[in-house]
Amino acid sequence: MGGGHLIWVNFAFIVLVVLVLNTFFKLLFRKSFNIEKEQGSFFSNKHFNEWHRKIDWGIRFTSFIAFIFTTNLIFIEGYSINVLLITSFCYIGIDYVVRAFFERKFARNTKQYILTISEGVIIMLALLIVFKFDLLV
Repeated sequence: MGGGHLIWVNFAFIVLVVLVLNTFFKLLFRKSFNIEKEQGSFFSNKHFNEWHRKIDWGIRFTSFIAFIFTTNLIFIEGYSINVLLITSFCYIGIDYVVRAFFERKFARNTKQYILTISEGVIIMLALLIVFKFDLLV
């Protein structure tokens, strides 16, 4: 196995661990805080109002430009993949905070924001660990 294959094995393992942790904490918090399961698809992206839709699309557009710029830095300029991890960390932090805010203010099940925050924190912690220990380099 070459070095390039090891990166993908590490990446797959990290994704698996994050999925397992997210599932565990969602089940724990659903039981602890009596949070109902939401209806909808896995990739559903419901907006609570027009303001939420505009903010969400602004975040997506800005992050798309940032990821293009970051990819250019990595592949053309030779920067470390850690630049992509930092960009992802910022995007996830902003996206999950905005989503949790709108869930808290406008959702029928206002406790849903607890699950959103826990999911964002787990993903951000995983990114920090990957960054700190250079697990993808």
